[in-house]
Amino acid sequence: MPLQILLPMVVIGIAGIVILLHLLGRSELARLEDEAAARRAWLREYPDTPPTRVILSHDRHAALIETAHGAGVVWPMGMDTTARYLRGAEIHRTKDGLRVDLPDFAAPRIRLRLNDEEADLWPTLMNRKDSP
Repeated sequence: MPLQILLPMVVIGIAGIVILLHLLGRSELARLEDEAAARRAWLREYPDTPPTRVILSHDRHAALIETAHGAGVVWPMGMDTTARYLRGAEIHRTKDGLRVDLPDFAAPRIRLRLNDEEADLWPTLMNRKDSP
């Protein structure tokens, strides 16, 4: 098949799939319905480290997790969630929340949408050395 036909077919096909998924509601971010959902999301990644405290963001798209081994965060990656410890993280305030730079090649940067109150409080909790 000539490239002049193949390339547009591939581009239109991918665009069609993206539009279809969006129309079916499959493009929205995962939402943590309650603290129990955030705990389950954390435990999927770190089953041996149960959370001692969970703080949900106002929009329920992220959760700050405290454990006996330090603080972590749960956030959406599409319709699923992922979690990381915050050891070695650099936390920066942005206009709509926080940017967390991690020494982790699998998740080098996390953008958290937080309201002003959360964006002021969370860095303090993320950096606490006296976590339970």
